[in-house]
Amino acid sequence: MALLSGVSLAGCQSILSQTYEPTVSPSSNPQIVDEVQKNDPNAQVGAREHPRIVASYGGEYRDARTERLVARIVGALTAVSENPTQSYKITILDSPAINAFALPGGYLYVTRGLLALANDASEVAAVLSHEMAHVTANHGVERQKREEAEVIASQVVAEVLSSDIAGKQALARGKMRLAAFSRNQELQADVIGVRMLGEAGYDPYAAARFLDSMARYSRFMSATADNDQSLDFLSSHPNTPQRIELARSHARNFGMEGTVGDKGRDYYLSGIEGLLYGDSPQEGYVRGQTFLHGGLGIRFDVPDGFQIDNKVEAVLATGPGEAAIRFDGVSDTSNGSLTNYIASGWVTGLKPETIRPLMLNGLEGATARAAADRWDFDVTVIRTGAQIFRFLTAVPKGSGSLDSIANVLRSSFRKMSPQEAAALKPLRIRVVTVQPGETMGTLANRMMGTNRKLELFQLINALNPTSVLTPGSKVKLIAE
Repeated sequence: MALLSGVSLAGCQSILSQTYEPTVSPSSNPQIVDEVQKNDPNAQVGAREHPRIVASYGGEYRDARTERLVARIVGALTAVSENPTQSYKITILDSPAINAFALPGGYLYVTRGLLALANDASEVAAVLSHEMAHVTANHGVERQKREEAEVIASQVVAEVLSSDIAGKQALARGKMRLAAFSRNQELQADVIGVRMLGEAGYDPYAAARFLDSMARYSRFMSATADNDQSLDFLSSHPNTPQRIELARSHARNFGMEGTVGDKGRDYYLSGIEGLLYGDSPQEGYVRGQTFLHGGLGIRFDVPDGFQIDNKVEAVLATGPGEAAIRFDGVSDTSNGSLTNYIASGWVTGLKPETIRPLMLNGLEGATARAAADRWDFDVTVIRTGAQIFRFLTAVPKGSGSLDSIANVLRSSFRKMSPQEAAALKPLRIRVVTVQPGETMGTLANRMMGTNRKLELFQLINALNPTSVLTPGSKVKLIAE
């Protein structure tokens, strides 16, 4: 699925310098971003890395309205950038993670997760102007040798381990290092980015404001924000109070906060109406304590107190007492016994005497125990057709919770009916107008896909508990 679009906004010849011709026909050499970048040696670096970035973020997200919105923002910023002749190839990544970054030669990336969290065009402009500043300052070229080493390391891991999952994990780690700049480069990009914001007519204080929103989101997603990998932007971009204050101080050059610049809220909300939120249909859905996958036709529950994280390579869940669950699937056409499959060498620390067959909701299965370092494991495998699904549950040695956790997984795993699978719908951003008498509470009750409705409603709308909604204003909801 190839997505968007490059925009080349400053590379066209002025119409005033051309001679009028009564017969107009399509150009045989249209000015497209790929053509502009063809002779740019920096663009060759971005072109080489582009497929790797897209693959590690789950593909490209295609929606014409959202693409036009992002192109509009980038266009306004390009006109006031350090290099207004730079062309940009913009990709919206089909990921709920919060991130944006750039590669040499004008390859610009933003995740749909970041677009869902932002509340106006100036906030997205703040993020993109920072990333564009890295491009115009040639920061990516300075780090090219480190990128080369990362590519080689990823290839070695994938080849030596001969594992798609291992390869994807290596690529995921590589993409984070690829997007990382030095502190001095980050600060330089901050200064350039805030200047671009103000000169493009956007609210120059949006950078500091959106950093606050991302920090709130990180706290919402995880009690230990440093361990939360859903917020990739804060992992690869330093987020210190001093840095936020630096952004505010540069913004003051344009005027007092609240008195300068356009937020672009109305056209922004119009541009993200219907934006996919959270998991994509290809990766399955998390609904509270339940994971459902319409394409595979399966579902299961995790115990209360566990948080599910639906990664590209596997479904992960973490719970109290350092307990953890991993769920994935592998193709199997051998139709051999599942007890033999467990014993085939892929489980480290397996206790062979614990292997036993099971029947789980009419499906063939098998289970066993394993131990390694300070962990005890339950391994459960289940066959559906030519697919083997695998649960790996880990608890600290001596914990009494292993049986109860594994039993919830086993007893809840089942095939979905065709009707159930067909009824599954993705969650999307829905923009609604506040009606007289409506409150944060009544609107939050319409939110789907979360048990913390009011908290998430306030978060995605940049509201606090004392905020008062004005009838006629617009807010975001998460719904089907």
